Amino acid sequence: MLCSVGFEGDNTDSYVATKCIDISVLLVYAMGMPSRHGSVHVATTTRRYQGKIYRTHLLRRTYRDGAQVKHQTLGNLSHLPDTVIELVRRSLRGEVFVPAHDALEIVRSLPHGHVAATLGTLRQLELDRLLQTRNSRERELVVAMVVARLLDPGSKLATARGLEETSSLGEVLGLGPVDVEELYGALDWLVKRQDKVETALAKRHLREGSLVLYDATSVYFEGRSCPLAHHGYSREHRADRLQIVVGLLTDPEGRPIAVEVFDGATADPTTLGSQVKKLQERFALARVVVVGDRGMLTEARIREDLEPRELLWISSLRAPAIKKLAEGGTLQLGLFDQRDLAEIADPGYPGERLIVCRNPLLRAERTRKRQELLEATEHELDAIVAATQRKQRPLRGKEKIGERLGRVLGRFKMSKHFRTEITETSLRYERNTALIEAEAALDGFYILRTNVPVEQMGPSDVVQAYKNLSRAERAFRSLKSVDLKIRPIYHHLPERVRAHVFLCMLAYYVEWHMRQRLAPLLFDDEDPEAGRARRPSVVAPAQRSREADAKARTQHNQEGLPVHSFRGLLKTLATLCRNRVAVKVSGGPTFEQYTLATPLQQRAFDLLDVSPRM
Repeated sequence: MLCSVGFEGDNTDSYVATKCIDISVLLVYAMGMPSRHGSVHVATTTRRYQGKIYRTHLLRRTYRDGAQVKHQTLGNLSHLPDTVIELVRRSLRGEVFVPAHDALEIVRSLPHGHVAATLGTLRQLELDRLLQTRNSRERELVVAMVVARLLDPGSKLATARGLEETSSLGEVLGLGPVDVEELYGALDWLVKRQDKVETALAKRHLREGSLVLYDATSVYFEGRSCPLAHHGYSREHRADRLQIVVGLLTDPEGRPIAVEVFDGATADPTTLGSQVKKLQERFALARVVVVGDRGMLTEARIREDLEPRELLWISSLRAPAIKKLAEGGTLQLGLFDQRDLAEIADPGYPGERLIVCRNPLLRAERTRKRQELLEATEHELDAIVAATQRKQRPLRGKEKIGERLGRVLGRFKMSKHFRTEITETSLRYERNTALIEAEAALDGFYILRTNVPVEQMGPSDVVQAYKNLSRAERAFRSLKSVDLKIRPIYHHLPERVRAHVFLCMLAYYVEWHMRQRLAPLLFDDEDPEAGRARRPSVVAPAQRSREADAKARTQHNQEGLPVHSFRGLLKTLATLCRNRVAVKVSGGPTFEQYTLATPLQQRAFDLLDVSPRM
């Protein structure tokens, strides 16, 4: 065995270097001796002299001469660095030393940082314990699917394969090989616990008197064999696909509490009754304030679902109702030349408060949109007129001309804005100027209606509560397209569709909390209250804080770290890997080694208060 010693650096003592060369020669000589000539080792002696400690390290050979054991000093190692002496000592004991790059090999390297961040947050929220207090394979499989939905949303087959191939998630959870049928079984296990988990979330985040935001949306469906999938009003403009309807309850901050799946032909307002029942009976909340848009909290739903249960609510009026108030004199538009908020009362809404808001930016946007639609409609109408006047094969007949006219007016929804006259050979049209001007006079106005007592919520509080509905809409955007991609849905069994939607809601619950904590590293506004304070009034459009504006402008935060989108930050965290390292000797051990965190990654882990080593 040969142990060679070398030094790096300019300050190495030449004498010590020379001694290293001499010692290597001695080692070659000593270790080449046959075993019958004895063993070679490093002997260390310690002595004190005048308060100082002196250690001597000698290279010695111990051998037997007849009945006597004798020691032969082969060299003095005392001038060598302690690390070199220890290396010599261990080499003489039989340990094998090779260069590090020849000694170790990385058996497997898996993206890990995003797993640690997401799974660590989920465990901090005790979401796993809400599913089941004791550990079980079904619970860990559900946890894996929740985390995978955040990291790389895909089909259950892709999730099963990805647990072993694309991240450390399967290893960290100790799942071993996972079959897609196991994931389907875990979904069946999950849906049976939905009521229990939602009740626990409501207990965490809702109280008597709390605001509860409710909204519904449609999600298109793949396939035609699920009893829940039907044709209906598609918000995604996919009338060619079957769909389901999803209703989501959140707290005032947009944190998801409960979700329910309805068949695709269900009208949004009819979903409200089951939510009211859920709030009062399952969650045991008698006096919450339900906030919904005008399409959800209709007159019929208020009368049939909310009033009998004595619930408080906040909604808004439709355009025809606003027009009626203006024509009846209750809404006096001249009062809003210098103000943008006022509370009025009308005999048609007994026991209710009406809060009138005027938003100049909304007024300008509606005016612009109407003008564009009018011009687009006129362009198409001019094409019909030209078709009736062309010399070759002119458009003829009231029925054919009317059919084309109906298609144009229906596409732009502008029929009430034009007066038309059709003959067998011509089309004449003109704008309904009086109606357009009357409609334009109400641009920018919206009216909120509520039965919440003024002692409980002032006009500004009611407006802010209604504006909070945008948080539920943000949840749907994240669920449907931005992050979690609830669609397309491939499941065919109704209970598995419900389980899939509930799984996505749980993933958004984790994402919501991660966004709050990671806000300093995201483009998200970490101080929305400061942004609201910048508005001249609660009716004015939302404002971001100055810090958020600075992040958007410089793309760095106050610490100088680059800011990201939520998904971009997860990708950055994923570059921190968990490596399985093996020692390249016969029977050598394997161990886990993590790549070092970058300053950005470490800051993210600090904000989440989780460790990447899991």
